[in-house]
Amino acid sequence: MSIQQTSTAANGATGGVAADPIVLGRRIRHARTSRGMTLRELAGLVRSTTSQLSLIENGRREPRLSLLTALADALGTTPGELLSPEPPPDRRAALEIALEQAQRGPLFASLGVPAVRPGRRLPMDALESLVALHGELEQRARSTIATPEEARRINTDLRHKAQARDNYLPDIEALAEEQVRAVGYAGGALTHRMVAQMAERLGFTIIHVDDLPHSTRTVTDLENGRIYLPPASIPGGYGLRSLALQAMAHRLFGHSRPSSYGDFLQQRQQIAYFNACCLVPRFAAEEFLERTKAAKDLAMEDFRDAFGITHHAAAQRFTNLATSLLGIPVHFIRANDDGALYRGYANDGVPLPADPSGAIEGQPLCRKWAARSAFARRNRSTEYHQYTDTPAGTYWCSTQTGSGRESEFSITLGVPFAHAKWFRGRETTRRTVSTCPDTSCCRHPEPEKAQRWQDRSWPSAAMHAHVLSPLPTGNFPGVDDVELYDFLERHAPGDD
Repeated sequence: MSIQQTSTAANGATGGVAADPIVLGRRIRHARTSRGMTLRELAGLVRSTTSQLSLIENGRREPRLSLLTALADALGTTPGELLSPEPPPDRRAALEIALEQAQRGPLFASLGVPAVRPGRRLPMDALESLVALHGELEQRARSTIATPEEARRINTDLRHKAQARDNYLPDIEALAEEQVRAVGYAGGALTHRMVAQMAERLGFTIIHVDDLPHSTRTVTDLENGRIYLPPASIPGGYGLRSLALQAMAHRLFGHSRPSSYGDFLQQRQQIAYFNACCLVPRFAAEEFLERTKAAKDLAMEDFRDAFGITHHAAAQRFTNLATSLLGIPVHFIRANDDGALYRGYANDGVPLPADPSGAIEGQPLCRKWAARSAFARRNRSTEYHQYTDTPAGTYWCSTQTGSGRESEFSITLGVPFAHAKWFRGRETTRRTVSTCPDTSCCRHPEPEKAQRWQDRSWPSAAMHAHVLSPLPTGNFPGVDDVELYDFLERHAPGDD
């Protein structure tokens, strides 16, 4: 019988838990040394060897029931007391156990240093210090790994801060304007050549490669002044400009390695805002937006085409400028085709669905909102317009659908009813009524259908891979350092 079986038997009807071999070993050692007994003497009493008993005391071997019983008899105790889940017999034993357990964990193994044997010759103060150091290492390792709940909390906090500023950051606007004006930008689409010139002003050369590490979007070689991007021939010129601008933004902001997941997300927010300001500079957007507002012809598709960006980028950039520049409160929604809210912003009072913590990511949108009803139309080549009556008031929305790598999505830009007059599509007759979050609005099936099918069906739910995936970790969350450094070595100037 093994230690696990013995432990269960010793705990009787309670069922107990299997004893930790390290704790058991320290109890045996404590009982032996408190009686002034050597390993050789104990081995002789239980008809074993000193090497075997040493392994047991160090928690590296589990004694069988017969040997455990013999040890308990020789030490004047019982198997149950040796297997007790109670705390270790003294402070030193507790520290020795803590050190052994820490040195057998994956965090210690990742350090690549030899273990310290917590024997009697190790001074008590050194033992205290080592255990404290391991505890601090463990705490710091845990602090760099964001739980899903923590990530949602951080996202919610960042969204609320953006909302308090009407999603407008004048300092970054000014920095971006300085950069684009320096390369001769005057309006329209920011060209690839201008982006390359902006990089040159910062001391970098843009190089396109076809072997970027899979865990990266770009790689910046600070030593050799290079920004590596995907191949220039891939579709989506906007994407390449955006990647280069975000890589440059890290340098302009003086970012250091993220100290936490929250720091990482804040840096991503800053570089994304800088990117938007460069692709659609305020001074260029101002003339366009004021002119189209005066004509009561604001449209995201025109805003998109005027600056050569995506519909998503146009609608999101509009949220930066709508309130500060045009005095229009807005909301922005990106939703998946299953109705889940992927990204959102609002300063117009629209009741975005949220969980008790205030997080909106992954929450189901009302089926009657334009962000979902737009998927039902047959012709999706143009924007879809709709009025929606909600508990917070009536909103006009413009929605464009698209296809991503994994699913379809919708991009929605909406405003309160009073501001619909400035937008193309305001004359639409489509109008729905939403009472969400009241579950009677769209969360329950029709009673007749439910009565017919609820006991006659058994669906197999689709499992999203990300549900059980850990959040990214590392020096730069989600980046594989081995792959990254191999890439840099491969592309260093001496190896060209």
